[in-house]
Amino acid sequence: MGLQYQNILVAIDGSKEADWAFKKAVEITKRNNAKMLLVHVIDTRSFALIEAYDTVIGDRAEKLAKEMLEGYVNQAIESGISNVQYEIEFGSPKIKIPRDLAKKHHSDLIICGATGMNVVERFFIGSVSEHIVRYSPCDVLVVRTEKDFS
Repeated sequence: MGLQYQNILVAIDGSKEADWAFKKAVEITKRNNAKMLLVHVIDTRSFALIEAYDTVIGDRAEKLAKEMLEGYVNQAIESGISNVQYEIEFGSPKIKIPRDLAKKHHSDLIICGATGMNVVERFFIGSVSEHIVRYSPCDVLVVRTEKDFS
């Protein structure tokens, strides 16, 4: 294992924490002359709560995710990163990111934001970032915002 990262996976979910994680990822990617992969996992578990789920909901979620990720790709390119891609998946983010996407793309670093869940939610279902740290095949950087300390 080298001292430089080559394939950096950045989990993007539209939150302020993910935005901070992206900004840190840009700097780390540039310092390491690495490839950046932005991923967004559309959590299909939330669709089970909607009685009349049809493909319209999934299509809309995918369209919004694509627009969001393309915006991040443009920011990365403007910051000087030449090798940046994105991928959208459906499923559980806490499983897809560490177990599927990181392995598929040979990631050696995952960068994600800390969760905004409260203590009770974390106790019952666990946070996405906690699962990424626990099950990741590589290093993980969990980025906190200033609000995480208040």
